[in-house]
Amino acid sequence: MRAAAKAEATAPGDGDGPGPFRRCLVTRAVLPKQAMIRFVLGPDGTVVADLAARLPGRGMWLSAKAAVLEEARARRLFSRAAQAEARVPEGLAQLIVAGLERRVAETLGLARRAGQAVAGFVKAREWVTTGRAALLVVARDAAADGRRKLLGGSALAAIAPLDSAALGAVFGRAHVVHVALAPGRLAETLAADAARLAGMRGETVDGTDDRDGTG
Repeated sequence: MRAAAKAEATAPGDGDGPGPFRRCLVTRAVLPKQAMIRFVLGPDGTVVADLAARLPGRGMWLSAKAAVLEEARARRLFSRAAQAEARVPEGLAQLIVAGLERRVAETLGLARRAGQAVAGFVKAREWVTTGRAALLVVARDAAADGRRKLLGGSALAAIAPLDSAALGAVFGRAHVVHVALAPGRLAETLAADAARLAGMRGETVDGTDDRDGTG
C-alpha cells in the first residue's frame, strides 16, 4: 500500500514530481511541461504565473490556453489544488501574454548575440536554402506571400510570436519581418514559448486564429 501511494504521488503530470510531464488541472491531459504554464500561490494567496517554472511552492499546471485558465478560475480549481484560498488577479491572461512576449524577445536577443539568428529576408532565405536554419520567425503583421517566398517549399516550422516592430527592437532596427535561427537549445526554447503564447492568444503557432475552446 505504501509503495502504491508513493508511486501515485510521483506519477507524471501530478504537481512538481519527477518527469518532464504534468497534468492539466482543467482538462486532466498529461502534457510536456514546456507546453504548459505553471502557477504558484504568492504569500498573499494571489495566483502567480511562473513562466520559467522556477518559483518556490507547489506548482499547479494548466494547458497554455486562455479558455483553460478562465475555466480554472471559474471552477476555483486553484483553491482546490492548493487547499487554500487562491485569488486570481484581473487580467492574468494578459499578463501571461506579455510575459511570454518578453521571454520570446529575450531568447531572440540571446540567439542574435550568439550568432544563432539572422534577420532580413535575404539572410534568412540564405540560411533556409543552405540548410543552416532550424526555425523561422515571421512577423505577425507580415504578408502571407512573403512567408511563402521565404520558405520556398521548405518544411521548416515558421512561427509568428511578435510583430515587426518588436522583432526590430531585438535586432536594433525599426522593423524586422523575417528571422532564421540555427538549431539548438535557443531555437527549441523559442519554439516552445511561441507555442504557449499562441495558445494564450487563441491562435495557432503561426499566428492564425484557432479559438476552439479548451480542446
